[in-house]
Amino acid sequence: MSARIFTAVLICASLAACGREDTPGPGARDAVHRAQPVALRMVDGRPDPAVLAAEQVLHRDNGNEPQTLDPHLAQGVPAANILRDLFEGLTAESPTGAIIPGAAERWNISRDGLLYTFHLRANGRWSNGDPVTATDFVEGFRRSADPATASQYAHVLRPITGAAGVLAGTAPVDSLGVTALDERTVQVSLVDPTPYFLGLLSHASTYPVHRPSVAAHGERYPRPGNLVSNGAFVLSEWKVRSRIELTRNPHYHGVADVIPERVVYYPYEDSSTALKQYRSGRLHWTWEVPANQFDWLQANYPDELAISPWLGSYFLGYNLSREPFAHSLELRLALVLAVDREILTGKVTRFGEQPTFNLVPPGIGDYEPPEPEWTGWTQAQREEEARRLFAIAGYGDDRPLRVQLRYNTSENHKKVALAVASMWKQVLGVQTELINEEWKVFLQNRQQKVLTQVFRAGWIGDYADPYTFLELFRSGHGQNDFAFSDTLYDTLLEQASSERIPARRNRLMVEAERVLLEDQPIIPLYTYVTRRLVDPHLRGWAPNVMDHHYSRHMFLLKSEPRP
Repeated sequence: MSARIFTAVLICASLAACGREDTPGPGARDAVHRAQPVALRMVDGRPDPAVLAAEQVLHRDNGNEPQTLDPHLAQGVPAANILRDLFEGLTAESPTGAIIPGAAERWNISRDGLLYTFHLRANGRWSNGDPVTATDFVEGFRRSADPATASQYAHVLRPITGAAGVLAGTAPVDSLGVTALDERTVQVSLVDPTPYFLGLLSHASTYPVHRPSVAAHGERYPRPGNLVSNGAFVLSEWKVRSRIELTRNPHYHGVADVIPERVVYYPYEDSSTALKQYRSGRLHWTWEVPANQFDWLQANYPDELAISPWLGSYFLGYNLSREPFAHSLELRLALVLAVDREILTGKVTRFGEQPTFNLVPPGIGDYEPPEPEWTGWTQAQREEEARRLFAIAGYGDDRPLRVQLRYNTSENHKKVALAVASMWKQVLGVQTELINEEWKVFLQNRQQKVLTQVFRAGWIGDYADPYTFLELFRSGHGQNDFAFSDTLYDTLLEQASSERIPARRNRLMVEAERVLLEDQPIIPLYTYVTRRLVDPHLRGWAPNVMDHHYSRHMFLLKSEPRP
């Protein structure tokens, strides 16, 4: 038996202890039981009312409980999913991810690409009926950028004139280059042309704010009954760790085209629980599916299993502010090389994830990520080098490395952590303690950098540009939980942000990623795919690389009569 086969067998045995292949009894939606939807008919660009289900209530699995629904404080994908339903930026996205008008019905861009002028819709309304004004957007941008708000995403505003000083706390928030020319016209000035800027304006950090609500409720502003929003839905109920319910906003400018009456989000951290709910007919959409049930799902739900590329990278992070990783590049690289990514993606994740040694995923325009030299090595060569570096770092049989690996609650994250720990043990003799934490605690510990050693990380692009991944590691970045800091890296990013020639900008970002990978503050594992079950009755959504899905585009078909 070769070493790789032995490792694969060992990992499969370890995973069997935490989750077996599901071979459950029949559920309400299983092949022989589930009803099929009627054929979709469109009339004047809308679904024929005769084919729509009588009850239009979407039930969506959201993976985790969001920390908050304050758009300028929220972080993480679970919050972003809900905020896209509650709020609307100057731009929005179509079901395929294309940029479309949002709160602004149109815009003009100056010839030099530095001045954007947005014209708001005349019928834009907040959920309480108040008009959405240009000042609401100006105040939203300022609130997001204000250091007193402590937004983790404020850095995305750096392309805007004056943002650097505001973010640093050296300039007043009213010096930010966002102004209201009149009640319905917002103008934004940029330091440099920013090719992804329109896409950025659908991000929560740029959403407007209903100032009277914030003034009246303070920290309780993002609660049901307090939160006034301008999106297609309004927050109506939040039962912690149970459900978040939204109802259709009667004042939304496009309400006539919004079919769902309600949307219910469920924070199922356990994907097996979500699968059971889906099979029982209580969910229309799972956030993900258990990795160890790939074969069963392909056999039983081939038309409902939706797998598509996702603009994201899955990696582990080192805390560089603490030993043993703060001053040992050899140790960090040894752990990187000891992971067999082919086995990880082929035997553990199993849904088409692509092994990688990079931060930036492939497929973003003309960007070609730099390849570390070990990318072309065999796994045997990598493991030999890992053992050599491990010894140089001072570890071995006489002095084994003991390390903690933290991950947030998720069956799939647990499987990946188990597999990585098994590989480290097999190749280097590392003794790994796995620590599972609830999402909020996990984020807090990462940010504080007091307890963490190695932790689950990953990043989903906020917009389709390599910069959204690279800026995460800028010195002082709000989400730089790795404590990575490098002057050359920061300089390259600064130059890339002001470079107007695309080819030169790409070269600067490639060089920045090369600098990052030479210091190895992360352990890249694979690029993401989305993997979920989608009820065939649910229409109006389409796979897109950003995995942004607005509920207002969706609707439910009624079922075919049973024979």
